[in-house]
Amino acid sequence: MKIGLIGKGAITRHVAKAIEARGHQVNAVLVRPGCVSQNPGLFVETVHDLVTGADVVIDCAGHRALAEFGPQVLTRGTDVITVSIGALADRQVADALEAAARKGSAKLYLASGAIGALDCLAAAATGKLDKVTYVGRKPPRGWVGSAAEDALNLETLSVAATHFRGTAREAALTYPKNANVAAAVALAGVGFDETQVQLVADPSVTSNIHEIEAEGDFGQFHFRISGNSLPDNPRSSALAAMSVVAKIDQLAEPIVL
Repeated sequence: MKIGLIGKGAITRHVAKAIEARGHQVNAVLVRPGCVSQNPGLFVETVHDLVTGADVVIDCAGHRALAEFGPQVLTRGTDVITVSIGALADRQVADALEAAARKGSAKLYLASGAIGALDCLAAAATGKLDKVTYVGRKPPRGWVGSAAEDALNLETLSVAATHFRGTAREAALTYPKNANVAAAVALAGVGFDETQVQLVADPSVTSNIHEIEAEGDFGQFHFRISGNSLPDNPRSSALAAMSVVAKIDQLAEPIVL
């Protein structure tokens, strides 16, 4: 497949290397105006140039990029894969993406990101789900630059402290760079407004820990993952990048799990 990329950060670099190793071609990379000169044979600054010749576009540039460029790509009839799932907590953004996908007869694929067990949760949601809770636990440095700094002194924190309790919608909108997992759990299960979220800064942990608890007609489950970051960016989840590659694999194969 010929693939367009949005962004040029750590996740994009991992994805580009992995998909090229699988025989796919990175067709173009959409970057900020003024950056095209860094790699004029590959970098572009318009959506038109991004989608020309592309079979699918991958967004690795965050909520704002998905909100701005996602509808433009989808309207043109090109599918999009994104890890910026939290952007859909904004109803206007979600509506715009859905309308654009319908207009262009395209699809927006949500990569699972830094979490697992979403297949189990989605299956359980076809019956009655009574409760879905997500807990995100990171070392204090993982919350630097977020709203956690308004609630806690992250530099001096010596014991685990919860700095957010609320719905997945509130979490995704308040922590746009930290709550994509909460959004993924919400969309797989009972929705943004019924999924309960707890965000914790914990100096005793060295990795990002994500936990899901769910109860319903299916029974109950508890899923926990301790995730590593990408080597060249401690704020980017390795599994989030890998989930994008896995989605490309799904689109390319005739038999899909």
